[in-house]
Amino acid sequence: MLLTFGGRGYELRAGESVLEGLARHGVGLPAACRAGVCHSCLLRAESGDPGEAGRDRLKATLAASGYFLACLARPVTDVTVAPAADVFTPATLLRRKWLAPDVLAVWLRPRRLVPFRAGQHVTLDRGCGVIRPYSIANRPAEAARAGLEFHVRVYPGGAMSGWLAAARPGAKLGVGVPTGECFYLPGDPAAPLLLAGTGTGIAPLAAIAHDALAQGHHGPAVVIQGAAEPARLYAAGPLVRGHVRHDGRPAVRWRSCVRSRGEDIGDVVVAEYAALTETAAARAYLCGGAGSVARMRRALFLAGMPLRSIQADEFVAARTAG
Repeated sequence: MLLTFGGRGYELRAGESVLEGLARHGVGLPAACRAGVCHSCLLRAESGDPGEAGRDRLKATLAASGYFLACLARPVTDVTVAPAADVFTPATLLRRKWLAPDVLAVWLRPRRLVPFRAGQHVTLDRGCGVIRPYSIANRPAEAARAGLEFHVRVYPGGAMSGWLAAARPGAKLGVGVPTGECFYLPGDPAAPLLLAGTGTGIAPLAAIAHDALAQGHHGPAVVIQGAAEPARLYAAGPLVRGHVRHDGRPAVRWRSCVRSRGEDIGDVVVAEYAALTETAAARAYLCGGAGSVARMRRALFLAGMPLRSIQADEFVAARTAG
């Protein structure tokens, strides 16, 4: 199979993905998760068929326009492909604010509207081949007024996080297509909601909780923030507190889970799930590192929660690598 990219032809082996084939030939593409989650490796087919697998996880409009994910695509014909640069919306850095010694809040203003649901994530492109996925920390209405907000864990020498920490207002970036299935869907406003995240994964969960309230959700809701130690909880408590119901009761309850105190995030989510389901079937939203999310999902499933009731966004390794 022949793959043409950048005006040059590359042979693909049987069963090899576009990403694997290009890497074997020394051509690097941005690729964070390599599992079709982050959409960093999005390409566009100019001719030929890249295969159905590369389109399965895309919105129908993107797939119909020839876009596909290089990490999953296994072409069925010779194919000519091009970078998907037009999928990235140019954006300007508006402002920054330190929420903790190693957590930075960043606001970006895209040149055009980027439709998204609270809880989804996008890839940010600073140029130089540096692309990282980050969850959006505010709701669409807030983003329209103040810009897209992101909470970024800053790592020493981080190619993206370190750059954001030093960048000045006016710096230019690209914002990719919003993806992810971890967002609130109306239809059962009385259902209990369990939202649990680790690290900066708490930020999109707070946005989901606020979005649910804005859409009239009135069932009980608890947000659980997990961290290795108390100092890593940063400013998430105030993100979800302060909203009250018409009778004066808190609309969202927040609690922490700190590993250094001997608390296990799996045990905590199961205990909260048991308390919530005393009255009705609950829905869960999980966000954070892949290991933590997998542990919480498994614990909830073993406790009786159907997998269809669990929405999750796992932070891939490259998202936390800077």
